[in-house]
Amino acid sequence: MTHKTYLLALDQGTSSSRSIVFDAQGRVRAMAQREFRQIYPRAGWVEHDPKELWATQLVTAQEALAKAGIGAAEVASIGITNQRETTVVWSRATGEPLYNAIVWQDRRAEPTCAALRERGLEATFRAKTGLILDAYFSGTKLKWILDHVPGARAAAQRGELAFGTVDTWLMWMLTGGADDATRRHAVHATDVSNASRTLLLDVHRNAWDDELLGLLDIPREVLPAVHPSSHAYGSTHAALLGASVPIGGVAGDQQSALFGQACFKAGMAKNTYGTGCFMLMHTGAQFQTSTNGLITTSAAQPTATPEFALEGSVFIGGAVVQWLRDGLRAIPASGEVQGLAESVPDSGGVIFVPAFTGLGAPYWNAQARGAIVGLTRGTTVAHIARAALESIAFQSAALLAAMGRDAAAASGGGGAGGGGAGAASYGGGVAELRVDGGACVNDLLMQFQAELLGIPVVRPQVIETTALGAAYLAGLSCGLYRGLDELAAQWRVERTFHPTLSRERAADLMANWERAVRQTVAV
Repeated sequence: MTHKTYLLALDQGTSSSRSIVFDAQGRVRAMAQREFRQIYPRAGWVEHDPKELWATQLVTAQEALAKAGIGAAEVASIGITNQRETTVVWSRATGEPLYNAIVWQDRRAEPTCAALRERGLEATFRAKTGLILDAYFSGTKLKWILDHVPGARAAAQRGELAFGTVDTWLMWMLTGGADDATRRHAVHATDVSNASRTLLLDVHRNAWDDELLGLLDIPREVLPAVHPSSHAYGSTHAALLGASVPIGGVAGDQQSALFGQACFKAGMAKNTYGTGCFMLMHTGAQFQTSTNGLITTSAAQPTATPEFALEGSVFIGGAVVQWLRDGLRAIPASGEVQGLAESVPDSGGVIFVPAFTGLGAPYWNAQARGAIVGLTRGTTVAHIARAALESIAFQSAALLAAMGRDAAAASGGGGAGGGGAGAASYGGGVAELRVDGGACVNDLLMQFQAELLGIPVVRPQVIETTALGAAYLAGLSCGLYRGLDELAAQWRVERTFHPTLSRERAADLMANWERAVRQTVAV
């Protein structure tokens, strides 16, 4: 009998579907990736074809297994991680989508959110879900589909439709097979981390909430079952991968990355450097409401016990490098930005605030626009490139500062000063910042991040932590791992960046950044 020691992670992102085979030690054995179409029916609307999401995910799973030289029978369990909030509704009888998937970036549900805010309901949603009332989240997208697709609401009330975020859609297709007869027995479920992003889940109880369902006019009949992130969800139809494989782990991408970074305890934090940046700090069993522009979200939960995290997002992270390449034409390829930035000793007093689409947490100013300040006759494109990289670190430092103030307030202590002041206390009890995502390979950026924060910035050997987190959750559910201590011991450092700047100098830099932000917001 084959000893099953491999894990297959399905990583369904905003622009591509990826599948990664990991061995039991968390090492990448093979990877496959396929991009899919982005659909923009109107300004502010973003959609995906659910069938294309499924097709690209399935073929990458098959390709990854083939590249690894293993069969599905050697896979102990499958983990799924996904773009959060993206919303799919389909027929329970046929598996046919009722409408395109409405992507997390889509803004069409803003009028619904505005109406709820005008009724004074923001506090109700915040207390139960940890979220702000925003079109970002999936419950308002679901309401739009039920309100605008002919016959949808009546069909939903008759129990004929199923709603899910992308994890739920993939699980339905994986467990239902290829024909209508088997698909009627498909698993309709999600995990707490994805359910917590709907505006419909009481995260204190990990249960759908009747009051919130009523406020958004959502029939309970369309909702999936909610389980812990590590759970025996079901098994794939054997015809899809060549053998039936258990599905044992599910988590939204950012919570999965937190888990893959082995941030299992309160006070541990990670930052993902992608197109934007997502920072999460685990708060343990404590539901902590932010007063500093962050949201509270359910962490990936290996058991039925609720666990939480504070989350903040930077809209423009690595995308600022894309702008240098495509907009300013300062570099022919993104990978050349570090060399250009390192050709000068510092930014020469230039500060770049990349508010191309407004500013995210902790500022939340949609009207802000990008600005480059501190230009002189001596400024070169190299100074601007260095300032662009530094902007990613400045924005991330402001996020961790906000988390530190929230953590200090929760513990009854004094937080860091407002804005960027008080850089010495940015850690807020965080001993180190664990980093992942494509831009974390930039050594200059990571060193500058450490200088601003005054704590070590730690890059792991495996930076595919989103997929790794899903694999670890799956491995826990099937018994491949004994517990979190084993996973924590398995997490391996590739490089640690230690701060060398004085705290006074770091505070001065952050004060300059905050001054530039104020100028940007005033534009």
